Amino acid sequence: MSPKNALLPLAVAVVCVTGAQAQCLSDAQVAELARHYTERTPAPNFEPPTDEGGACTRAKFNALLAQKLGKVVGYKAGLTNPAVQKRFNTDKPVWGKLYEGMVQPTGYTVEATFGARPLFEADMLVRVKSAAINHARTPMEVLESVDQIIPFIELPDLLVQAPPKLNGPGVAAINVGARLGVAGEPIAVPRTRGERYAMLDALARMTVQVTDHSGAALATGTGSDILGHPLNAVTWIAEALQKEQLGLQPGDLVSLGSFSPLMPPRAGLSATVTYLGLPGAQPVRVNFK
Repeated sequence: MSPKNALLPLAVAVVCVTGAQAQCLSDAQVAELARHYTERTPAPNFEPPTDEGGACTRAKFNALLAQKLGKVVGYKAGLTNPAVQKRFNTDKPVWGKLYEGMVQPTGYTVEATFGARPLFEADMLVRVKSAAINHARTPMEVLESVDQIIPFIELPDLLVQAPPKLNGPGVAAINVGARLGVAGEPIAVPRTRGERYAMLDALARMTVQVTDHSGAALATGTGSDILGHPLNAVTWIAEALQKEQLGLQPGDLVSLGSFSPLMPPRAGLSATVTYLGLPGAQPVRVNFK
């Protein structure tokens, strides 16, 4: 290979890296996103980024969110349901940060216009008990490192003027739309291994039902809709965070993703999520005004 040709692989690598970096929004663009987030107004769409561009933009966006929202209380896995992945033209999950004040108690009442592009979905939280969760590779290993399973209605905000134009990395770029959520009564993780196996089975088999104030069904899903087992979302996010030198800590909350489609709220609607087949699970409810 001639000296000139020997430089070709390096040149290609430089072009690829530069292209990926170009997909990261500028500081000014991210500041504009943050302004729209604060004002709850739709932000202009941006070019669909690469994975690297989405991660870079998310880091900048989170740095600005932290100035206003403060302490990180956990993380959320998004696009963990194949049906939701299809909506955003991707085949893998994404993650974002949860901040102090985002998680409210069941029965919480919020404006239907709580965000720029507000939605709601049936979800679930777990609370981390041990940092060993960062090395969990199976649902049982996850269950051994958490102390609570928590019914949860997430209230995400897709923020941009045309959410259907977002791709997976674009969803990551806006911190996976983290805005609010409503948590129900926690279920303690049982102590014995046999009881834990029973809980794992129930989590995979449960029917997750969303109903309105009249009892009419709005959506239905199953536990296995999230990556084959809902706790697989935790193993995924633990690995994803480690790639960015981050880790789950005791007390952190982890949002697992969507059991239901993303649905628009409306004033006067009360939505309840019920976890049929999961022993100890109480319904969780949110009211929109």
